[in-house]
Amino acid sequence: MNNILIINASVRNEKSHSRKLTQLFKDNWKKKNPNDNFTDREVGLEKIPPIDEEWIKGAFIKPNQRTKENQKGVELSDKLVKEFKAHNIYVLGTPMYNWSIPSGLKSYIDQLMRINQTWKFRSGEPDGDYVGLLENKKMFILSSRGDTGYGKNEKNAHMNFQTTYLKFVFGIMGIKDISVISLDNEEFGGDIFENSKKKIYQRIEQI
Repeated sequence: MNNILIINASVRNEKSHSRKLTQLFKDNWKKKNPNDNFTDREVGLEKIPPIDEEWIKGAFIKPNQRTKENQKGVELSDKLVKEFKAHNIYVLGTPMYNWSIPSGLKSYIDQLMRINQTWKFRSGEPDGDYVGLLENKKMFILSSRGDTGYGKNEKNAHMNFQTTYLKFVFGIMGIKDISVISLDNEEFGGDIFENSKKKIYQRIEQI
């Protein structure tokens, strides 16, 4: 049995294409795996605060050395990290904003990047050798983008700070099995976009 965490990052609701992708994934997966468990984590419509000085004071102190004041700064982070670790499959739905990711998703990732919880230095000291602590995890990145050509060696690959960043940062945490499915051409609309949706929907239904 799998525990699946659905993460939605779009600031749009009904008009969000990335949300349609995660919902399609969820519906399709449930039909094939009715006993699996789903949890929804909203980082687009609900505010995930960015890290601040109080967070830093708490995150870089060993738990047994924290004061009550230190602990306040990482209470939400502790909750999010615990939730993230409790799942073995992640489905991340995100649009591309300005060639990158929504600010809420960036804040969420910053809350998850906890030394000695989701990653560590191999030697125990800052050595540049990062070791991910999340093992045997699988992630599906379901992205929506206005243009096209953001894949490797394609015309806009140099401007893709969305899925390339996400694969890298979650890879640092130890998630190496990452599949990317991207719905492109939204800004063009018409038949071009409808054909893109048809192909991507079929890919998701075949998972």
